[in-house]
Amino acid sequence: MPDRRQPDSSTDDNPFAAPPEGRPDQPWEPRGGGGDGDRDRDRLGGEPGAGGPARWDPTDPIQRRARYALLAGMWGFFFGIFGIPSMGLLLGALAVYWGVTALRGQPPAPAPTDGTPPPPSGLAALGPAARPQRTAAISGLATAALAILLAATSYGLQLAYKDFYVCRDDALTRTAEVQCNTLLPDNFVGDILKVQK
Repeated sequence: MPDRRQPDSSTDDNPFAAPPEGRPDQPWEPRGGGGDGDRDRDRLGGEPGAGGPARWDPTDPIQRRARYALLAGMWGFFFGIFGIPSMGLLLGALAVYWGVTALRGQPPAPAPTDGTPPPPSGLAALGPAARPQRTAAISGLATAALAILLAATSYGLQLAYKDFYVCRDDALTRTAEVQCNTLLPDNFVGDILKVQK
């Protein structure tokens, strides 16, 4: 039988490591079988015998809204960059709504009459599993803010330089479009908006 070295601390949690000296071999059993499984669940922040910490649950509206906020915020930002401010504004507004409702969670349950504190609700009820959902909701709010800022900037420019936009949209030839550049100010904004020859 080959020599078995004493496992170091880095292999203590390795399920494939050889058992320590003097400990008899044991048949394999699934992680939920007690003993080491309970220790692993405790280390991961779950309840013993409960199968570890809570995971992504698509039936939970709080977790769904956090994911929706991230997706809507990202797509709203992309639409704002690609020059479709109406879609960017819509998706940004939805991302703000979903992000805020995910962070606030459901309203707390009414306090019990026997004086015990009410159970946590929303993301607070998830415990350690709430971190990725909270990160998704906050990221969705950040990208939604950028999407709304891009849409507001686009609409603001269209209002401030309405004559230029009307002239450019009514122009029938490229030469007529280029002549609309005279309606723009001679500054950085004008250089960005002007029709290139």
